[in-house]
Amino acid sequence: MNTQTMLPQDLNVARHLEALGSITSIEASTLYKVRCITSNISRLRKHGMSIATEFKKDITGQRYARYRVSMKGAK
Repeated sequence: MNTQTMLPQDLNVARHLEALGSITSIEASTLYKVRCITSNISRLRKHGMSIATEFKKDITGQRYARYRVSMKGAK
């Protein structure tokens, strides 16, 4: 993955995923001021990062996506 051509927010999200394994839109917004994590995830996938999307529900029933680093070939 060529980090020299990545946007700063994409680099922050990539480092977070590599360090912790997963991230949600709320975490990305709070920690890195990311407005639309789906765009960041899409660009990271184009850079060759393998990221899986897992849809979950919180205690109020609200759906959200958790993005995880996945094994090569999985999405």
